Amino acid sequence: MVEMLVAMAVGSIVMAGAVQLYSQGVAATFTISQRAEMQQDFRAASDILTRDLSLAGAGMNNATIALPSATTPLYGCDQTAKCYLNGSAGKYPLNGATPTVYGLIPGLNLGPTLYAGQGATDVVTVIYTDNGFYLNCYNSQVTSKTVVTFTLPSPLTCALPTGVSTPQNVNDGAVGLTPGDLVWLSLNGTAMLVEVTGVSGNVVTFASTDVLKMNQTTATGLLTVALNATGASGAGICPPAPCRLLVITYYIDNTTTPPRLMRQVSGHTPMPVAENVAYMKFSYDLYDSVAGVARTDQADGGVSYGLTPSQITKINIKHMAMDSTLRGVGQQSGYQGIDLQTSVSARDLTFSNGYPLSP
Repeated sequence: MVEMLVAMAVGSIVMAGAVQLYSQGVAATFTISQRAEMQQDFRAASDILTRDLSLAGAGMNNATIALPSATTPLYGCDQTAKCYLNGSAGKYPLNGATPTVYGLIPGLNLGPTLYAGQGATDVVTVIYTDNGFYLNCYNSQVTSKTVVTFTLPSPLTCALPTGVSTPQNVNDGAVGLTPGDLVWLSLNGTAMLVEVTGVSGNVVTFASTDVLKMNQTTATGLLTVALNATGASGAGICPPAPCRLLVITYYIDNTTTPPRLMRQVSGHTPMPVAENVAYMKFSYDLYDSVAGVARTDQADGGVSYGLTPSQITKINIKHMAMDSTLRGVGQQSGYQGIDLQTSVSARDLTFSNGYPLSP
């Protein structure tokens, strides 16, 4: 009996040790696999974000686009009229009294507050032309009020990539225009940004019922003349040739659990980029050509110095933090975090050397 009791005691100790080792191994495996998955998701999200930031202003040739102001033009809303920037819409910055589209629009504190100690998160919006859809190959003609017909000239007057002989149809099922798209074009000598509200073949409607308030044809101003009168523009370089402009907004959505980083394009439904995003903040480096000094690390995009987004030379991602899914409580929960801090050159916002010379 004594020998059996001793053997059982020793066996229990050995079994307990084995169970403990197994439990630690499972916990370590969970932690490692969780971190690997988080890093993979984080890398994918950061790659998309930094790529879009690097393209800010691409194809716009340092242009700014004046918008009508009878009603405030918006971004951050979709075709259901739902707005997503912490439940609200974004408003384009003013140039004097005129809402204006720049290649990049900072959004200081426009996002939700996820943790009281951190404060509000930021939003960032980048704008560039869609060079994968060859709308610039079409002539555009106002054929009735708010209706524009696109036709291909013969021969083509636009440059196409090697291996491409014909531009896509305006209503192409994969890349063509759909309601919510923004088109930058010039009619009657007036450059404008308008929102697609309907597409039928090569006939596109830009009705004043658009969600983003771009097509203000009843107001006094540039669109009244351009979309109410007969006018045309040829193919070639955008503008005056038409092209699709991508207005891409990144923000955190905390209406779901866990919070998600979202990417919205123009007036379309936002798409998730990554889950478990816990914080997002930006700052901007600008060159003040009047004062002859660099204004670095400006959270408001230089507004406090009277600067515009066209003077931004670098976007600083101060924080893009992601948390892993929490399992349990304490140090053994598998809770982990990762934070991106980097800078992206905004090479297409200005064609001039906006950096101070070395002494």
